Amino acid sequence: MPSLRKRTKIQTENAEPRDECSSFSELSSGSEEDNKEDSIWEPQKKVLRNRRRPASKGSKRKQGPRVKKSAQQVHDISKDVAVKEELNSPVAIVNANLEEENQKLHTTNTLKTAAKKQKNAGHGAKKRLKVDEETNQASPFEGGESNVEAPSTSEDRDMCKKESEDSFTFEQSPLKRIKTESCPQGRPARVPGASDIKEEVEMNWDIVQVLSERTNIEPWICANIIRLFNDDNTIPFIVRYRKELINNLDADFLREVRQTLDELRDVAKKVHSRIQKIKKEGKMSECLLQALLNCKTFEELEHVSAPYKMGSKGTKAQRAKQLGLEGAAWTLLENPGQLNLPSYIRPDVKGLSELKDIETGVQHILADMIAKDKDTLDFIRDLCKHRYICIQSSLAKVSSKKVNEKEVDKFQLYQNFSCNIRNIHHHQILAINRGENLKILTVKVNISDGVKNEFCRWCIQNRAKLTSDAEKQSVMMFGQNLRQLLLTSPVPGRTLMGVDPGYKHGCKLAIISPTSQILHTDVVYLHCGQGFREAEKIKRLLLNFNCNTVVIGNGTACRETEAYFADLIMKNYFAPLDVVYCIVSEAGASIYSVSPEANKEMPGLDPNLRSAVSIARRVQDPLAELVKFDPKHIGVGMYQHDVSQTLLKATLDSVVEECVSFVGVDINICSEVLLRHIAGLNANRAKNIIEWREKNGPFINREQLKKVKGLGPKSFQQCAGFVRVNQDYIRTFCSGQHTDSSGQSQEAAMVTKEKPGKKKNKADVALTPNPLDETCIHPESYDIAVRFLSFIGGTLYEIGKPEMQQKINSSLGKEGIEKTAERLQTTAHTLQVIIDGLSQPKTFDIRTDFDKPDFKRSIVCLADLQVGTILTGKVENATLFGVFVDIGVGKAGLIPIRFITEAKLSKTKKRRSLGLGPGEKVEVKVLSVDIPRSRISLDLLRVL
Repeated sequence: MPSLRKRTKIQTENAEPRDECSSFSELSSGSEEDNKEDSIWEPQKKVLRNRRRPASKGSKRKQGPRVKKSAQQVHDISKDVAVKEELNSPVAIVNANLEEENQKLHTTNTLKTAAKKQKNAGHGAKKRLKVDEETNQASPFEGGESNVEAPSTSEDRDMCKKESEDSFTFEQSPLKRIKTESCPQGRPARVPGASDIKEEVEMNWDIVQVLSERTNIEPWICANIIRLFNDDNTIPFIVRYRKELINNLDADFLREVRQTLDELRDVAKKVHSRIQKIKKEGKMSECLLQALLNCKTFEELEHVSAPYKMGSKGTKAQRAKQLGLEGAAWTLLENPGQLNLPSYIRPDVKGLSELKDIETGVQHILADMIAKDKDTLDFIRDLCKHRYICIQSSLAKVSSKKVNEKEVDKFQLYQNFSCNIRNIHHHQILAINRGENLKILTVKVNISDGVKNEFCRWCIQNRAKLTSDAEKQSVMMFGQNLRQLLLTSPVPGRTLMGVDPGYKHGCKLAIISPTSQILHTDVVYLHCGQGFREAEKIKRLLLNFNCNTVVIGNGTACRETEAYFADLIMKNYFAPLDVVYCIVSEAGASIYSVSPEANKEMPGLDPNLRSAVSIARRVQDPLAELVKFDPKHIGVGMYQHDVSQTLLKATLDSVVEECVSFVGVDINICSEVLLRHIAGLNANRAKNIIEWREKNGPFINREQLKKVKGLGPKSFQQCAGFVRVNQDYIRTFCSGQHTDSSGQSQEAAMVTKEKPGKKKNKADVALTPNPLDETCIHPESYDIAVRFLSFIGGTLYEIGKPEMQQKINSSLGKEGIEKTAERLQTTAHTLQVIIDGLSQPKTFDIRTDFDKPDFKRSIVCLADLQVGTILTGKVENATLFGVFVDIGVGKAGLIPIRFITEAKLSKTKKRRSLGLGPGEKVEVKVLSVDIPRSRISLDLLRVL
């Protein structure tokens, strides 16, 4: 009973009308929660009323025994599932007497407060029972029309209440969760200080302020980002559903902030590890402790702690001090005229037997002193910024025997290279590092004669920092290229022939259906004198399967295979078919063909033929095919094998998750491989979802995901908005169900087959389709979406249709999105997501805005190019120094980065902040052609 009284007090302080018996309210159990804020980040236009907090698990009221429905009643419910006409009824949300209903609930809450003050527990329980009855009567859904029938009997209301209380909520204590969790609509958060965000490892600096300085974004945004990541929110979820809290940052920027945050935390952990080690050695002082706690980078930590690193014999400075030379070093610094080094000579002591040894020992002690002195190091750093310091690379005199001449030629630009460290580019650093690792280049740091040992050491460490920065830029560029490639527009509805080119072992063919099913596989030998005979086989296959699109991999023999098909097409050999072809990257196809995933998907098929299947599917649905193997093998990066593999994997996995989530998946037909990349899911959860689907049939609504093993409230929150439930598929499934002898359908049996008294681990979810499950609207916003439909006079049946767009435009044209959002007690960003979900057609795909493969019928040779020729091409790869474009001559041309200006990019590309990436079509002009070296220089004219 104490828990009940506590809950009553909370409801009295923060109460608002709630639709307890609507299935939409059940689906959004975490959408209207406690907005516990002391202050707001910016002056707000309107202070919204606090929301009612869902009851905690420990404060549930005890329910009476649940009466089992008759078979006929359950059958009636299952019949309603497939009734399409229900969706055409208007959604009744709040009636005209809303204020009167609110007054009722206010009176109800007053009664609850009075009940708490009663000393007699039995009397208090009676009061609460009376309150519950009044609350049920005050439901704004009662008596109104809706596509979801409201309970009309006390038994139905009890069942509805039970399901509502068993449903998951997204809320925990506001002290432990970011404000967006207690207010999912996402209102700007106040700026927290150091006392608000507690890190596992405490330092002398505030992580919010340092992160703000490093990333150049406002502290309140940094604080919100930290809390979001601490709460295990994924980047796709944050970017789509928590826009206010991150001030509309894109996924790339958010990913960069997370990398900086992880780096700061790694520094803090390493600092405390070093502190413990120094304390164990008994060398810790208060001054040293504070210096370590002030370190914000690994470089600073190395500077401060380097003198205290112990080797097996100690440092040279420590050995010199043990010989008694520290006094000589201090005399040299304070009063050099009184220094008498010969007096330290001891013929029988090693290290003191000669004057030269004594001088060396004093030098080591002085170097150690400099390393400990922060002011001296700061002066050296400042000196380095203003002096001319350059990195020089030259051809090594003795190259490795394993290096051939072709490898040496690749570094021709760096065989006599010199550049100031302030002007050197990231790709040049990575190239020099690779050449040095291959023993092809010799690298030197050239400094002025006036700077001594510590300056040299700082320069070497600064070169390491240049390498670190270059690696980060390379990884970010790889991530942007990968996103562009994954979001390439699919080519659905075509039968495709995939060709994996080859010489001696032939060209492997695979014909796939519009649904990616393998129709036929074969091998043809086009380049062994049998081309004419094989042409008949290819023509027969194309005609038999009505295939007019050929997809050629860009590997070995690609150029010859392309010429072969282009010649036949120009001769109209495949008539009456109008055949076209395109070239796609086959990077990673061979790796995937021998993987366990490929063996499971195509058992018994030769790995070479699996490659041809993969090549064809990369055009039909690039995203679904490219996620099947490690993204680092896709080959659209720059020096990806020379950078930190941990950083590379984390970034690329995040990009894949972002792309798959934003495109979305149909939960009832998607593959396990694709599902595991959805935000909030992993390999185990994806496997459990597939197993549940195979055992219980298709998912009727998103809420059923809560019944999957291992998928808790947080996982559901993160993934729910990115999975779709196709309503046409569900209606077809439900109408096709056969009823058993008792007149009970399969889905009804799923509801009633639970044994009485058995404890349930997951929420009991009603098998009712929800048209909103086919949209990008998150379940936490379903109640807002339904109120918006009522506001504009729309119905659920009109989702994705032109009439819905007309009603939305008409409504927003009168008040605007800001005032409408305020009326609905939400934010403009949340309302915009709702509008997008309601207005987008069922066939909407964000990838349609991106470019499709370039289909061709003819071929051009490198020798045919002339300076000044204007051509169209497709971007193959983007780097930090330029963009490589396929112009159809077998060799990609390079657009130097200086020719890619903002004015030449389309407004759409600038809005996406993607720049030029793989798959984009461009118009270019030939600047130069180097046939011996197969190099083409291009100028960007415009993006098509």
